[in-house]
Amino acid sequence: MNTSEQTSHWQVVAASVCGASHLKNKQLCQDAHHWQPLADNVLVLAVADGAGSATWGKVGAMVAVETAIENISTKGVTRYSLANDAVVTSLLIDALLSAKQAVQEEAVACEKQLPDLASTLIIAIASPEIVAVVQVGDGVVVAKDMSGNLTAITIPDHGEFINETTFLTSPNAMETAQVRLWRQAIANVGLLTDGLQMLAMNMSIGVPHKPFFLPLFDFVSNIEDNAAAKEQLIKFLRSERITQRTDDDLTLIIAALRS
Repeated sequence: MNTSEQTSHWQVVAASVCGASHLKNKQLCQDAHHWQPLADNVLVLAVADGAGSATWGKVGAMVAVETAIENISTKGVTRYSLANDAVVTSLLIDALLSAKQAVQEEAVACEKQLPDLASTLIIAIASPEIVAVVQVGDGVVVAKDMSGNLTAITIPDHGEFINETTFLTSPNAMETAQVRLWRQAIANVGLLTDGLQMLAMNMSIGVPHKPFFLPLFDFVSNIEDNAAAKEQLIKFLRSERITQRTDDDLTLIIAALRS
């Protein structure tokens, strides 16, 4: 490993903000996110969107992302182990199952019905050589390689109709989960919930919108103050440019591999 690889690290900024419709109805933000840098330049990230019809969707989303990240973080993952497709797939599926089980246990503990804690879930593992994702429901994961190419690693799962999706609590969650492994020299990765996907993607052809992602990826690549960067991201998500086009809760995690 050369010196630049040894000194490179992941720079991350993330935020979840309440959408205009939830603010109007005095509801909490139903989205959640979590991320954790691991040893050997491995990064794990997760986002979840609590179902609008789920009274405890926020709780389900928080339990899901926190459990998923904790599950992977305890496995001693390295870039060497991520070179094996079967190992990566197993890590993702195990984290998904763990999150699903944790949400089920939370529902029992809170004396709620399982659908009350319904949420989507996206889990990603990133290293300088790979972005690997498992996804249940809508939302998108986008990566940029060192040549500047943007790729949508996953596509939103809308179910049969545009406003439908699959939730982690759905009976068919595991069967419909997307598992995607993208092996390139990675520069950036971004995860977002469905509130942003119409702005961030050309949905008809499944292609990331460059004017959305490229400035954000440049932004995270040049952060000097983490707290200030988070405030800037929150301000962006609450800006008129965004809120004029969506009233949903919004979650965005953007990461850059910096030398």
